[in-house]
Amino acid sequence: MWMWATTIFLSAFLLFQVQPILAKAILPWFGGSAAVWTTCILFFQSFLLLGYLYAHGSFRYLRPKTQSVLHLSLLGLSLAFLPVLPRDTLKPTGSEDPTLRILLLLAVTVGLPYFLLSTTGPLLQAWYAARRTAASPKESFPYRLYALSNAGSMLALLTYPILAEPLLTTRQQSLFWSVGYGFFTLLCGLLAFRSRHDLREGGAPGDRFAEPLKDDRPSWKLHLVWVAYAACSSALLLAVTNHLSHNVASIPFLWILPLSLYLLSFIVCFSGAGWRWSRLTLLLPPAALGGMAFLLSEEFTYAPPRDILLPFTLGFFVLCILCHGEIARLKPPPRHLTSFYLMISLGGALGGLFVAVLAPLLFVGYIELPLALAGCALLAWLTLYRYPKKSWRAPAEFVKAGAVLVLLAYLFTVSQGTTDGYRWSARNFYGMMRVKDEGNLADESAVRKFYSGSILHGRQYLHPKHRREPLTYYTAETGIGRLFRAWEGRGPKRVGVIGLGAGSLASYGRPGDVFRMYEINPLVIRMAWEQFTFLRDTPAKVEVVPGDARLALEREPNQRFDVLVMDAFFSDAVPVHLLTREAFEQYFRHLKKDGVLAVNISNKYLDLRPVIERAADAMGKEARLVTEAGPSWALLTERGELFRHPAFAGVTETLEWREGFRIWTDDYSNLFQILK
Repeated sequence: MWMWATTIFLSAFLLFQVQPILAKAILPWFGGSAAVWTTCILFFQSFLLLGYLYAHGSFRYLRPKTQSVLHLSLLGLSLAFLPVLPRDTLKPTGSEDPTLRILLLLAVTVGLPYFLLSTTGPLLQAWYAARRTAASPKESFPYRLYALSNAGSMLALLTYPILAEPLLTTRQQSLFWSVGYGFFTLLCGLLAFRSRHDLREGGAPGDRFAEPLKDDRPSWKLHLVWVAYAACSSALLLAVTNHLSHNVASIPFLWILPLSLYLLSFIVCFSGAGWRWSRLTLLLPPAALGGMAFLLSEEFTYAPPRDILLPFTLGFFVLCILCHGEIARLKPPPRHLTSFYLMISLGGALGGLFVAVLAPLLFVGYIELPLALAGCALLAWLTLYRYPKKSWRAPAEFVKAGAVLVLLAYLFTVSQGTTDGYRWSARNFYGMMRVKDEGNLADESAVRKFYSGSILHGRQYLHPKHRREPLTYYTAETGIGRLFRAWEGRGPKRVGVIGLGAGSLASYGRPGDVFRMYEINPLVIRMAWEQFTFLRDTPAKVEVVPGDARLALEREPNQRFDVLVMDAFFSDAVPVHLLTREAFEQYFRHLKKDGVLAVNISNKYLDLRPVIERAADAMGKEARLVTEAGPSWALLTERGELFRHPAFAGVTETLEWREGFRIWTDDYSNLFQILK
């Protein structure tokens, strides 16, 4: 038994450990967007489906010896993929569709090993349940191993940011993972070799069990129920993660919370006797649905995260218990477990496909969460809260149906509200952008605002008298405003800007200046030209370079910038790949010898000062911090006399060295160290 349990636990651990390793490795190649993680989950769910399909097909239709030879061959072939690190030749050029590129990159990098890890749970459970030595129904009953598998996945998920990421570089993580995978192939290979003798011979290839007393094959309706509940929970997982990350708070590691609760619900529902509903606990799903729907209303749009996170995640956990509890309650006898797991993985892939691929194409707002909640409400009503023995005309049934209809109507209203009141809304792979006007348009104080997720990223006065005045992070009293003031009188300047936003920095342009803007999101470029006038009003020459700034700077010849501004954010999340030593080397390659690098380090949850200090020290530059007028700007230059200019009198401070802080590189970063 220990070999079966160890192999299944290890496969699940490796299955979830490789996900953040590869996501972190490719994040710099796709602009650090949170959508990279969502697309990675879609890939892993799809390959999980393929693995479950293989497990079902091979167990039901192949002889034991054929199964063993095939699986041993695939295990040996998969070792050629090690170590699992993406090759530089797979880097995007900037013009490809990011979703398709990520899927292709992951398939080439880890496709076969991940596929085989995916097959392990259902295939080994089927082999264990069908052993010739299984003497009792209890011994052959394998579903507790599914709970053990999810425990392994959860352990991998929780230990990665606490142990693996802070202590190991990405390459070291990959090497350790590859060693673990090698040990897994040894264990799994031994079990595959033994199973050719342990499984019952004779009869049809899939007939490994004693004949049942009656026909216990699950109906096609039951298969659909499994798929529907799995798809609903998967869509909820990704939709809740998107909502929390984009609309509530871009807190580091926040994505771990919903995924951990998702896995924990599987453990609860498939352990021991599993989940059982009582009169009291049956009240929890309606309360969770109503509470989460209420928290999606407009009045909570800018509520503090602490007021939303706890009730929202608790509601999500209850709904996961609802979906996975019903799946566990309706599980079939062990002889049909491979088709059972296949339906679960199919539902998971469909839910992931809906949120990661279809939703950004079909919807302007984040309405996949209201849709997932509506689907969950309908499923619960049809399968859990209806009593088939009672007539549809019974008063209680009318009340339940009415409650569901009210909830659906409310969710429809909430989904419409995501774009109501905004003059412009758009969404793509990189997230949701919205533009809103506030104030009387005839009033000099009327402004236009640009939101990325829930974070304000730009403002402009609408009155012609003031519309060239920079606002938000870029006013004259901020660090960047003082830098441009100190540069006055030195002739035309060449300025590079990483992160276009509303184009506010172009307001500092003068005749003869060149502002070269780098922006990865094509919708932001379109928005800056069409919704704001900073780019059109400036007398400077404006050049907009589409694509990831880091990759563009690597390809370009020396731009000889006087000033280079790093101001790229997704919602309030920091693109780590733009803060590594290799990134700073590119920045200073494109700056003149006396040029200045300005970095916006304003953030609610992260203290980026030690990151900048270590990078400045590695580059041999002097770094000063300016926190006037709210935002924090770090200025790095070789020309220290710049800070003696009157514009900086009394407003700068030296970045202090933090003992034990390790410089960030493309191969190493540690967000835990800089949490506020």
